[in-house]
Amino acid sequence: MAAARDQLLDAIRALMAAHSPPLHALVVPSEDAHQSEYVSEQDKRREFISGFTGSAGLALITMKEALLWTDGRYFLQATQQLSNHWKLMRMGEDPPVEAWIADNLEDEAVIGINPWCISVDSAQRYEHAFSKKHQTLFQLSSDLVDEVWKDRPPVEPRPVIVHPVEFAGRSVSEKIKELREKLVHEKASAIIITALDEVAWLYNIRGSDVDYSPVVHSYAIVTLHNAFFYVDKRKVTVEKYMSGNGIDIREYETVQSDASLLATGKLKSSVDGENDINDNEVGSLKIWIDSGSCCLALYSKLSPDQVLALQSPIALPKAVKNSTELDGLRKAHIRDGAAVVQYLAWLDNQMQENYGASGYFSEIKGAHKKENIKGTKLTEVSVSDKLEGFRSTKEHFRGLSFPTISSVGPNAAVIHYKPEASTCSEMDADKIYLCDSGAQYLDGTTDITRTVHFGKPSEHEKSCYTAVLKGHIALDIAVFPNGTTGHSLDILSRAPLWREGLDYRHGTGHGIGSYLNVHEGPHLISFRPSARNVPLQASMTVTDEPGYYEDGSFGIRLENVLICKEANAKFNFGEKGYLSFEHITWAPYQAKLIDTKLLTPVEIEWVNTYHSDCRNILEPYLNEQEKEWLRNATEPIAVSS
Repeated sequence: MAAARDQLLDAIRALMAAHSPPLHALVVPSEDAHQSEYVSEQDKRREFISGFTGSAGLALITMKEALLWTDGRYFLQATQQLSNHWKLMRMGEDPPVEAWIADNLEDEAVIGINPWCISVDSAQRYEHAFSKKHQTLFQLSSDLVDEVWKDRPPVEPRPVIVHPVEFAGRSVSEKIKELREKLVHEKASAIIITALDEVAWLYNIRGSDVDYSPVVHSYAIVTLHNAFFYVDKRKVTVEKYMSGNGIDIREYETVQSDASLLATGKLKSSVDGENDINDNEVGSLKIWIDSGSCCLALYSKLSPDQVLALQSPIALPKAVKNSTELDGLRKAHIRDGAAVVQYLAWLDNQMQENYGASGYFSEIKGAHKKENIKGTKLTEVSVSDKLEGFRSTKEHFRGLSFPTISSVGPNAAVIHYKPEASTCSEMDADKIYLCDSGAQYLDGTTDITRTVHFGKPSEHEKSCYTAVLKGHIALDIAVFPNGTTGHSLDILSRAPLWREGLDYRHGTGHGIGSYLNVHEGPHLISFRPSARNVPLQASMTVTDEPGYYEDGSFGIRLENVLICKEANAKFNFGEKGYLSFEHITWAPYQAKLIDTKLLTPVEIEWVNTYHSDCRNILEPYLNEQEKEWLRNATEPIAVSS
């Protein structure tokens, strides 16, 4: 396959040379036409051309070189997957792609890009970098990777599904009315909505066009009087629902020509046939785009002076959950927690039976044998499949929310490790096991990480686990004033690790959707500068997931989903109002990995209270054996003497 992929580079370069104008370089991003994190199989162009399967990265092909940029989560994986015809560029260490191009390619070089797969923000950043040597970012009329991808997966017309108000909590008409009020406030005549989860949220629809994310490949344009939905019409069986909400259904590909009509005030709806604005008003009102998610292809149809480039007005209402969504998320996490407990109890039993492990509760040294005593091989993939099986029995289950990170020993140190059946590791009672997983339910999206050991953990592993737990608790119990960003809170989870000279290279928390994307903005808890942009608000969801990773040895992460809520603080300094968190994830922490000598009385009380709540909340969903396991797993921990 590596040899075939290298031949593809030759084919791409031949197309570059034959192109008019000839291309000196080709940029191949990971994203699709909606700037999605997760993309469908037919949109995995960067993976196809490079062989690198990570979710984040960018390929650059010149006439002599092939380079791939990715972040710290994937350095090891990229090294293993790239052939010697590719050079790995480490984000944060090597120059970004636009700087590399500006410094290494000749004056007036032409760099090709599929304009659908690059955001306005990225394109403008590239063009600024290229200007010093008069280099050109050239918008291709067809994607060169598609031309050499002979067995590219076909587009499957999967149906558009209505997401009922009983789960969504708000009607489409309410959401569109609120959106139009924001357009009027910003003196905008229309908005072009390109992010898949924003279209899904606004129109209360869901689909299955992208694995793990219940979205539909679609666009929306909303004007002051009309609303348009751009989708492959073969998918649509909900015409009556759409027309009843005043939404005009159009073919997916017509969004580009309609953007041109919108720019000239000539976009008409077949619902009422009226223009939104008169011709003499064109130019006096703005067209709103989110330059982080809107692609260059659509932006190019507008006059720059008529564009209002601001964060999407849908991002925040989607992130601030309504009471129905919050109730659904709580219920989904209870059912999900029951599945995780069933899985841990089953895995504990299997590790003891098949490997002679001392088990979840005992750490008697030498109680297990390294060889598989029963011959039933347990692998990272086979056990994660069992977890999916437990989840699939739960009400409203619709699939996983991301590929399960089921990782043993050194693999657990790879932050976004994705086990493959042919190459994954066998379970090992002598090593830490980290499982980061989640599911999609009609009433909510889940994301949980637990780290366990079925043998005798070392004192170092225990102290590291306890430092992570301390940081996890510190964020959970935080109280902070309105206006606080996730950038300010990030340190709370790191401080216990920093005291030991430890740290982790990922953010501490991300928003989570309501039967939508598992990673949802615009807020986050992170050291990254973008975490300064959006303050946390009551009714936002956010994960709490500190970790520690020791390359070649083990990894630890603990993750719960939190709901931001108003705090019951004694005082109200500055009349700001104060916020705190409610955890809605339920599954025990492994007592034998906790060094209780390192915990404060407050932290011990937190663990014991959490475990007591776990037991009371989850027991109704478990059989007698599982209940007994959970009772043992949630026994109060005591202060070490």
